[in-house]
Order: sequence, then structure tokens, then C-alpha cells
Amino acid sequence: MLIKSFYNSILNLTFTPCGNYLVSGDIYGQITVFNLYRLMNPDLNGPNLDTKPHNSFTVQEDVQINSILATESFLIVGVVGEIFGYTWKVVKNSKDGKVAWKIELPYSEVLSKPDVNCMVAKDGLLYAGCGDNKIYVINLEGGHIIRTLVEHSDYIHSIFNAGDELASGGEDGVVNIWDIRDKEVTFKIEPYKNDGIARNNLGKWIGAVSISDDWLLCGGGPKLSLWHFRCMSPATIFPINDQGIHYAEIVGDKLLAGGRANHFYNMAFNGDVVSQIPTSSLTVFTAAHQENPYRAMCMAGSSPKIDICSNFNYRDQVLTLE
Repeated sequence: MLIKSFYNSILNLTFTPCGNYLVSGDIYGQITVFNLYRLMNPDLNGPNLDTKPHNSFTVQEDVQINSILATESFLIVGVVGEIFGYTWKVVKNSKDGKVAWKIELPYSEVLSKPDVNCMVAKDGLLYAGCGDNKIYVINLEGGHIIRTLVEHSDYIHSIFNAGDELASGGEDGVVNIWDIRDKEVTFKIEPYKNDGIARNNLGKWIGAVSISDDWLLCGGGPKLSLWHFRCMSPATIFPINDQGIHYAEIVGDKLLAGGRANHFYNMAFNGDVVSQIPTSSLTVFTAAHQENPYRAMCMAGSSPKIDICSNFNYRDQVLTLE
């Protein structure tokens, strides 16, 4: 068991709606919950800080958890061909992990079940980017697939929602911007075709996308780059030392990014690196941040360790999955 734990990787992190718990999903099908309240209030622990998990349960034995999403009522978990919903009471307190609801994605006998790689939710709809190159739009109230968005030619790694727009990036090297009202792609970019951004030795895949009202941030095999919606040309190409980006997000006036690198990066829009945070993992696959009730940013990836920062500039604590 110790050897298995040593080779574990954490693919997903999120916070509970109350902000008092941190939730992770790993390659062995395990959901692990940490009590952030106790971690951020060390006086409650006495002389020894308690960093052990608050709860854990198995979704499916040795079936990796590809994506998790926190909504007000449920933790939504995407695996291979299926999406599960768990109440927060179960997530925080139950060892058996009783499923509240389940959605099965369609597949043919020729094609295997698709991985559910990324998810976002808006106005009662779940958008799931999958390994069959499709984004499934699911009504959460009834659990029905109401439409399928098809514009990628290879599997989807990342989706991000802002307002009425949805960004998606995939193995095909394409970033699509969708108008979710019209269910159509309004424009797309292919960063690997830009000589200043392309890294042919790493491939054309897009590992992370993020959008705001005016900006698009993306990276993967191509370098991390910031594009302005008005002209759809790169405004900033970031000078960071990485071998592939798996996480990137626009957060207010800063940009966060991680991947196969020695550090997790906090940067300004003009490309200035505000801080470089050492990471416990050789590759960061996921990060989560919140401002309330505790300011925290957490990163994890190709190890059983989770790095915690309270000010976005340096690492305060390291948690370990058991």
C-alpha cells in the first residue's frame, strides 16, 4: 500500500462551497477530504498540526478520477464514461461514498467509453469535455444530455466558462470560443501555428484554457500565451521555463500557471513573474484557489502531495495522501 501511495498522482482539486474543506481526486479512484479550517487555524491543533485527511472514499477501484466540480449541492465526479454526484454530507462524513445520482455517456461498440476530462456548470447545465472529442451539455435536474458540441478533432483537455462564452482546448491544438446561447463556435485560434509560440518538440496539444471579458489565456505544448479578444493575436508570450502547461487561469489582475516545471507561476499580464512557488510534484496537473473564508491556493500533480499557499507567493504547508 505504501508503494502504491508513493506512485499516486492527484489530477483534481476543489473546495467545498463553505470553503472549509479541500477535496482531491487521484488516479486510484479515491476522493480525499482535508479540513482546511483546522489547517488554517493551527492553534486548534495544539503543538502538533493535524494534516491527516478528514475523510476519504473510493469512487471506482483503480479507475482514475479525471475531473471533479463543486456545485452548491453536489460534488460532481467524472471518470471513464460516467459522471457521479455526491451530496456534501456524504463527501465530508461517509466512508462508503454513496452516490446520489449517475449519468452514463453514450458510446459505441467500436469506440471505448470516453474519459470525462473537464467540467464546468452554468445555470443548471453541466458542460463535460470528453475523450471522444465532444462537449456534452447535460441538464443537471434530470440528468439528460440535451445537446452535444462538436468542433474538436481530438480529445478535449480543458474547458472554461465566463458569462455566455465557453472556451475549450484539446489535443488537436485548437482553442474554440463558443457562444453557449447559439451553441456555435464564434472564433478559434491554433497557437501551434504561431512561430513565436509553437514548441514542435512538445506537440500542439492545449492543456489549459481560461477566459475573461477581454482576454484568453492558453498553453500546453505551445508556450503559455495571452490573447486579446478584439484582435485575436497574442499580446504576451510568457517567458517561463516549462515542458508543457496543464493549468492556467486568469484570476483578477494576475495569471496563474503550472505544468511540467520546477515552479508554479504567479504572473502579471505583461509577462512579469510576480512569484515562483516551488512544487512537490514534477508536473502540476491541477490547482484551486479561494479568498473566503480563508485565502488559499493549492496545487497538486504527479505525486501524492498537495502544496498550500496562503498568500499566492510562497508555500506554507504540504499535505500528503495516505
